[in-house]
Amino acid sequence: MNAIEGPAHQERTRPQIYVDADACPVKAEVEKVAERHGVVVTYVSNGGLRPSRDPMIRNVVVSKGADAADDWIVDNARANDVVVTADIPLAARTVALGAHVLGPTGRPFTPETIGMAVAMRDLKQHLRETGESRGFNAAFTPKDRSNFLGELDRVLRRALKSVTPG
Repeated sequence: MNAIEGPAHQERTRPQIYVDADACPVKAEVEKVAERHGVVVTYVSNGGLRPSRDPMIRNVVVSKGADAADDWIVDNARANDVVVTADIPLAARTVALGAHVLGPTGRPFTPETIGMAVAMRDLKQHLRETGESRGFNAAFTPKDRSNFLGELDRVLRRALKSVTPG
């Protein structure tokens, strides 16, 4: 059962931002850009979300299943929405919906780039499984945060422009 805090799901024409919120390092940046543009943000997680007083922020808590948050985002996101995730399979699923997808470093996932991202993820996973690599995630830097902020603003402006007449 999903617990939802915030505005009720309603018919909409404006894009929304969906955030795969487990361990997301850019929540403050998402809220800053969303507030500037008057866009609803939905954080989706299997727990640990802090309630917000902002009526434009929704928290969705899903079951602890491996892909429960991903499935909820895929079931609710639409073409032209913005999805923030570091999860490559979720990025691929939401790119297929026509969503604008960004990683937390500001890396855009597009129909042109998602295939290579999936292939690289699969290769890295294979190398870890065979012991060829121990896995390494670079530290999240202030430059990553700045890149994300700029890219989210750019992508959201494009999404809003595509639904605004004239």
